[in-house]
Amino acid sequence: MQYIHYYDSPLGRITLASDGEKLSGLWFDGQKYYGSTLSGENEIRALPIFEQTGQWLDMYFRGQQPDFTPSLSMDATPFRKSVWEIMLKIPYGQTMTYGAIAREIAAQRGLEQMSAHAVGGAVSHNPISLIIPCHRVVGTNGSLTGYAGGIDKKVRLLTLERADLSKLFVPTKGTAL
Repeated sequence: MQYIHYYDSPLGRITLASDGEKLSGLWFDGQKYYGSTLSGENEIRALPIFEQTGQWLDMYFRGQQPDFTPSLSMDATPFRKSVWEIMLKIPYGQTMTYGAIAREIAAQRGLEQMSAHAVGGAVSHNPISLIIPCHRVVGTNGSLTGYAGGIDKKVRLLTLERADLSKLFVPTKGTAL
């Protein structure tokens, strides 16, 4: 059984999912890959993990850097999980490029290189938005590309974190990761 809970954020309603113990999903309603970790059967229920995640989200949307991370369930391929673990380390208010993540994965695996596009696929399928901060991942040239919740939300989230947006831009067609 999976459980869900709703959180009303300044950017729209968020759906939270849990296995009963850990957070397994956090999506803006209507975003790409919404509900990707949900099975057919789920129940709305108040759980301690949802209360903890709500506290995290309250702090975050007040413009404060949360000082804890709710317990997460990252059920994924080893590659995706390694990308998500790197994203968890991106500091609040900072950004990291797809290419930098690819270089870090390559180094971890003893490879000469790793595809930034493969990293982009893992980033876009992140089921725990905000907490695993995929909105902090940008193109090599500073392009604000690839946020499942929409580029407008990505800009608002980075603005909330007081990130330096002066070198970032919304890409035009053909902009590389």
